[in-house]
Amino acid sequence: MPEQKMEHLLNIMKRLRKDCPWDAVQTHDSLKPYLLEEAYEVLETIDDKNYDLLAKELGDLLLQIVFHSELASEAGHFDFNDVVDKISHKLIERHPHVFDNQKVHSAADVQSNWEQSKLESENRTSLLEGLPQSMPALLSAQRLQEKAASVGFEWEEIESVFEKVQEELGEFHEAYHQNDADKIREEFGDVLFALVNLGRFLNVNAEDACRQTNAKFIRRFQFIEKKYNGDPAAMKKASLEELDAVWNEAKELGI
Repeated sequence: MPEQKMEHLLNIMKRLRKDCPWDAVQTHDSLKPYLLEEAYEVLETIDDKNYDLLAKELGDLLLQIVFHSELASEAGHFDFNDVVDKISHKLIERHPHVFDNQKVHSAADVQSNWEQSKLESENRTSLLEGLPQSMPALLSAQRLQEKAASVGFEWEEIESVFEKVQEELGEFHEAYHQNDADKIREEFGDVLFALVNLGRFLNVNAEDACRQTNAKFIRRFQFIEKKYNGDPAAMKKASLEELDAVWNEAKELGI
């Protein structure tokens, strides 16, 4: 039954490419924004723990994979079956502790073996290769740190990471007093990188945490807007203390 449903979806995509004017003119490049949008909508439903909606959003994301596969098939590059074959082969190859006799003792061992396997099978010259340049910066920082940690380039205890954050904050503060714009930007980046590392030690994904904080800020700021009837002029006339008092009201209400 699952195979029949997948075949049905693939056939729908082929029909759309033939009979729908919009679908017929799409390219890999034109679809890039939709691929990103659908991926972020999946993340949002996961954050909201909306599992009914998650099924729908995963379907929208799957459509993008099917669409790109159909475009590639039409051009004679590969088809959806090749996509499935490649990921199936990779999963088996990267999990010798499951499909072979390799022994592991922890999730950290699995990740270390995974990184080593990528280095060898993809002819990479560095463990840090392979991250997309368009990846969000906080997520990229976390992945770089995870890759480095897989070969032991890692703080041994979290207190050392806290000290590193304080060190970077001090250097940032010094750069601010020097009024050096380039140095300020560099040191600010170092602070962010150190905070990402601290989050990693605490099993906090920096990208997720920042996205959730952004959502919280939107909710509370919109609460303030409602108090002023959505009138920006009225908000400008209010003092910061007055606005902050409404902010704290939203906070007390759990908004």
